[in-house]
Amino acid sequence: MARVVIVLGAFIVLLALFKFLQIYFAIQESKKSMPPPAAVTTIVAAESEWRRTLTAIGSVVATQGVVLSAELAGKVSKVHFESGAKVQKGEVLVELDSSVEEANLRASEAVLVQAQKSLQRAQMLRSKNANSQADLDAAVASQRSTEASVDALRATISRLKVEAPFAGTTGIRSVNVGQFVSPGTPIVPLFSMNPVYLNFSLPQQVISQIAVGSVARITVDAYPGESFSGVVTTINPQVDAVTRNVDIQATIPNLDERLRPGMFSRAVIELAESERVIAVPASAVSYAPYGDSVYVVEHATNEAGEHSNAVRQQIVKLGSRQGDLVAISGVKPREEIVTSGVFKLRPGAPVLVNNSVQPGSSIEPNPSDS
Repeated sequence: MARVVIVLGAFIVLLALFKFLQIYFAIQESKKSMPPPAAVTTIVAAESEWRRTLTAIGSVVATQGVVLSAELAGKVSKVHFESGAKVQKGEVLVELDSSVEEANLRASEAVLVQAQKSLQRAQMLRSKNANSQADLDAAVASQRSTEASVDALRATISRLKVEAPFAGTTGIRSVNVGQFVSPGTPIVPLFSMNPVYLNFSLPQQVISQIAVGSVARITVDAYPGESFSGVVTTINPQVDAVTRNVDIQATIPNLDERLRPGMFSRAVIELAESERVIAVPASAVSYAPYGDSVYVVEHATNEAGEHSNAVRQQIVKLGSRQGDLVAISGVKPREEIVTSGVFKLRPGAPVLVNNSVQPGSSIEPNPSDS
């Protein structure tokens, strides 16, 4: 039994030693095998001069816009325009039936002619002292009263015509020939769209940085990749007591009338001052709740003379944005910053720099319409 126990114990010890050596050598081999370095692209951080800007959200507004309506009740007799037509100031767009008023006007004009002749006779007789001054005064009053009646009828006939108060573009008309309209019935919207206004607001803290004449560049969702330039023309002298914002208006040329009233717009206001910043592509930033960061490539050489690249995570503070670029603080000029492949990196990870193909980054990107 003693021999059996000794042999069994020796077997167990040898088996344990074998497994220990097997695991030990496996661990040593795993330490020697490193994952391949991640391929990344980089740029060298450098200072550039950026013109300071302010961003805002606004709406496009027509310089002149109104919904034309009828002043008097009546039946539409003529429509002189089509929806979406260009019209000139004073152009008659719609006429209401004025046959009764025109007949009354002809009768009043006939009475006016008779009153004028009566006045001439009264003046002639008065010059010969053949009538009294009261007769002459009555003839003058009758003539003036008849003139007033004629003018009132002409004004009524004029009010039965809907004219364009300014040159512009009509919208969709809401009436047709033969339709009876009441006073105030909408007929057609009319807008003057060259130029157009952009109304937006900015916090009172930045009001000292903006002035009339500042350049404003706007973009709208209807035309991606395009921008429209104008200038700030009006700054409201009053600050809103609730929001503490100041209303501002910019004038935007609109020769082709692609900007339409009511369009949602993003505005960038260029200020006179400029600043020195270190700008990197937005793809270089690793965004996280605890702090945004970038990866800086560090070059090292081991004792055997072999070169290697590893990355160091650097917490940065983000500044203003322009296009695909973002200003950062926390890195130094001439440091090499990773611009793509950030999502697969960790501090100290080896990297392989390959800048044969760089991701696009522009201060004024113009993406293709897909």
